[in-house]
Formats: sequence, structure tokens, C-alpha cells
Amino acid sequence: MTNLDFGSAITALKQGKRVTRAGWNGKGMYLWLLPAATVKAEWCREPHFKAVAEANGGEIEALGSIRMYTVNAQGRRAVLTGWLASQTDMLSEDWVILDN
Repeated sequence: MTNLDFGSAITALKQGKRVTRAGWNGKGMYLWLLPAATVKAEWCREPHFKAVAEANGGEIEALGSIRMYTVNAQGRRAVLTGWLASQTDMLSEDWVILDN
């Protein structure tokens, strides 16, 4: 689907779909939703996060977040955790649902 508003893009994310904007400069950039989950301490690679989970009884709740597949400052593909919409993104009606 093409030419959607921001609300429709959010709905699509909640349904497990990937979305993008026709107006974004970077080719191949898109968003997806990483749903909330319970993370066990033994799954944690980052020491501080593992310690927090262990201090919380061996696991911790991770809130859902919107992530972006983007390009970093060096021009390489990267994942941005915790993408935030700009006012332009929220008011645009050029959102596109990508085929999964």
C-alpha cells in the first residue's frame, strides 16, 4: 500500500509489517517494530544490561521500540534502535508498507 498517513504506518508496524517513506533520501531505509519482551540475563551480551537483569531476579522487561534500517555516517548500512519521528514524518502522507 502506498500514500498512507502516519497513523496507518503505525498500525502497519503493530501488525508486524515494515514501512518506509517515499520522501526519504536514503534508498532502502525502512522501519519495523521490535515488540516488548522479557529478556533473561543469560541472553544479555552487554555487561551492564546483564547485571540489571540479574539484579531484577534473572530477567527484565524490554519495552517495544521502533527500529530503522538506515545508513550510518560512513555510508554503511546500520540499525538505529529507538527511531523517533520528526514532525515532517508525522504529517506526511507518503508512507508505504513494504512487502514482508
